[in-house]
Amino acid sequence: MQYIWLVIKGLFIGISNIIPGVSGGTMAVSLGIYDDIIHSFTHIRKEFKRSMHVLLPILIGALLGVAGFSMIITWLLDEHTLYTAFAFVGLILGGLPILSESFKESLIEDKQKITPIHVFLFVIFLALVAWMGVADVSGSGPDTISLGAGPLIALFFVGLVSAAAMVVPGISGSLLMLIMGYYYAVIYAINGFTSNLTTFNLSELIPYTILLTSYALGMLIGIILISKVIDYFFSSYPSFTYAAILGLVTASPVAVIANTNALNELTTGNAFVKMIIALVIALACYSLTFAVGRTDDVTEELPEETHA
Repeated sequence: MQYIWLVIKGLFIGISNIIPGVSGGTMAVSLGIYDDIIHSFTHIRKEFKRSMHVLLPILIGALLGVAGFSMIITWLLDEHTLYTAFAFVGLILGGLPILSESFKESLIEDKQKITPIHVFLFVIFLALVAWMGVADVSGSGPDTISLGAGPLIALFFVGLVSAAAMVVPGISGSLLMLIMGYYYAVIYAINGFTSNLTTFNLSELIPYTILLTSYALGMLIGIILISKVIDYFFSSYPSFTYAAILGLVTASPVAVIANTNALNELTTGNAFVKMIIALVIALACYSLTFAVGRTDDVTEELPEETHA
């Protein structure tokens, strides 16, 4: 059962990563598995079996989320922007109580009280995400991309940068891809791959596979590199790290609403009713994340690493 929960959590992380303004790292924090993912990546050689027990189901869920929902999410954001955005706001905020508890526990373990440094880190990282939320990304991104050394190298570095951002809670990898001008190109490649895979059109499937492989390699290297950095800060400065992450996550709803222009729907009539429905959706998603996040001890039931 613990593996099913990890697949479900991976599904949410995958969906989050394809929405500009939503951070997969934030969703991992909200779902209570962020520490486990970072630890598994940074200890994959020493604790290979246990790391795979954590990473494989999450990866499977994330891939299903990206492949299965890239078209659906595009439609939802186009047709039901307000409700979709508020759903993700609720999903994000649902993890704040659990994150706050982790912050308090880190203070107790270090025998600390909240200091000006904690407040400073919280404010700085909150301001960073809020600024990214209003960054001008209009008109960015080609809708298609072709095979060639240049595009493949570009996709590798886009994957590297966006994956590093995805690991950091509050920083949206999709938003960075928008800023770099490659968000729609990646979505185009994903949709092309999934549609040709379902029809077994191998002649069209191969080019999309090559494009996505280059992007995936960049993502893998980016995740490994930034995971080691974050693991160091969690080990050496846990309370300060949690304070910074709290700032990142708290500001994430601003980035989601700003980058989707969700509030524009309130200018088309029935604004009060629409807002009530959006808030109910947000509350339901808040409750969902809070409930699922409470299952964050599932990794404790996974097999321990054994040494000969």
